[in-house]
Amino acid sequence: MKTKYLLPLILLSSYFLMAQKIENTASFRDIKATRYFRFNYDNDYFAGTDQNYTQGYNFEFVSPVFRKNPLNNLFIIPKKSETKYGISIEHIGFTPDNIKSEEIQYNDRPFAASIMLKSFGISTDTIQKSRLVSSINLGIIGPGAFGKEMQVAIHKATGNTIPGGWQNQIKNDIVLNYELNYEKQLIRYSNLFSLNASSNAKIGTLYTNASLGLNATIGIINSPFTSIKNKNKFEIYFFSQAFVSAIGYDATLQGGLFNKKSPLVISSNSIERFTAQNHYGFIMQTKAMYFEYYQTLQTREYEIGKSYKWGGIKIGFKF
Repeated sequence: MKTKYLLPLILLSSYFLMAQKIENTASFRDIKATRYFRFNYDNDYFAGTDQNYTQGYNFEFVSPVFRKNPLNNLFIIPKKSETKYGISIEHIGFTPDNIKSEEIQYNDRPFAASIMLKSFGISTDTIQKSRLVSSINLGIIGPGAFGKEMQVAIHKATGNTIPGGWQNQIKNDIVLNYELNYEKQLIRYSNLFSLNASSNAKIGTLYTNASLGLNATIGIINSPFTSIKNKNKFEIYFFSQAFVSAIGYDATLQGGLFNKKSPLVISSNSIERFTAQNHYGFIMQTKAMYFEYYQTLQTREYEIGKSYKWGGIKIGFKF
């Protein structure tokens, strides 16, 4: 198939192919610097909704200083790869459709929130044009993640409906998750177009699942699979990332693995074992700055649930 037909095909199929919600390590989000800071903010407000995945944020910091992090010993670091290390703090929150009612919404998903400290390593093989990311998350799901306080404060500040059902949220439990993500370049045309395949596996107390997908970019973009200096000091490009997932466990729906006292959970028999997701948007990078705007589509995650969407921005600084 000719290259010129591939991007329209990927962009079209992504809507039918439609997970930890915040994803920073895909190759099209690569920042060519050994030190950078990036802030990610998700909200369903960007998609004109207020349900399911309602909000998330992530503070990401990459620096050579994290080479000495003892958690790096748990990562898979391929030989002859270039690796950079980082940490991030991540917070995510979920709500049912009716956030005002104080009653348990038995025909909807439970309120849930989680906060985590994430340690990660990004290894790039510049010869094989591949990328392996290892990460470990440690945190808490439940009231200790202050999801109620966060959403109430934002809704008060913006004059929106004050949520009343957070007392029915998933109860406190530990979050311990390990993740591997592998990406391989399939096609690249100059610094204008790329197509990559990816696979992902998560195992732990928050999410256990596996995914396969594709991502495509078109525009002015430097290769994330090379260590040479950027050919373009200014980049601007559009992307689409689609993947399908096989779901083993989702604590934001089913509750924590150890604490079984949550007032509402989705039973294992009602979980959709195959879901799909698509991210699409644009990215702009300069010598010192990173900016991204995106939208996400997600198929339903349990039998009586609905497909949903959200949007977000990422802002980063290289130093």
